[in-house]
This record gives sequence, structure tokens and C-alpha cells, in this order.
Amino acid sequence: MDNNAPSPAQALRCWIEGRRILVELADQRLISFPSTKYPLLANATQALLEKVQLRLQGRALRWEELDEDIWVDDAVHGLFPGARQPPVATT
Repeated sequence: MDNNAPSPAQALRCWIEGRRILVELADQRLISFPSTKYPLLANATQALLEKVQLRLQGRALRWEELDEDIWVDDAVHGLFPGARQPPVATT
């Protein structure tokens, strides 16, 4: 186990402005991303989009009625569905 590995990002709160998801992190950063990064969110009504909840001690965002979950750490690092992932180093 790597004791130097950074701990996953933790959200204190999450809210919607227009079609953007905003997340305040425990380390005082503020991130945001467009709902279009996630197909289920992109097609959701505004009312459903605004029903976001924090789960797992702030490590995940959840839209119950849409059955959508997003790891906060993935959003922080720009790991969105369909986004190009960096190559895995092999030795």
C-alpha cells in the first residue's frame, strides 16, 4: 500500500448553475464542469439536474432519479466518459 498516495477528492457541497455542475471541495478548491460531459445529465431536465446529492462522505455525486453517479475525484481530474485516457505505463 502506498502511504504517499493522495486521498480522493472530497466535496463539501454541490449545486447547479444553468447547465453546469459546481463542486466545492474540502481543500477549498471549486471545480465546475458542463452537464454535457455525461450523457444522462446532458439529456436531463433542469429540474432533474438540480436534484444532485453528495454520497459516500462527499466522494461521489448522485442523481437518484437518473441513476447517475460521478466520482468527485474523476471530475477533479477531468476523467469524463469518452474522454481520452492517458496511456498506462508498462515495464
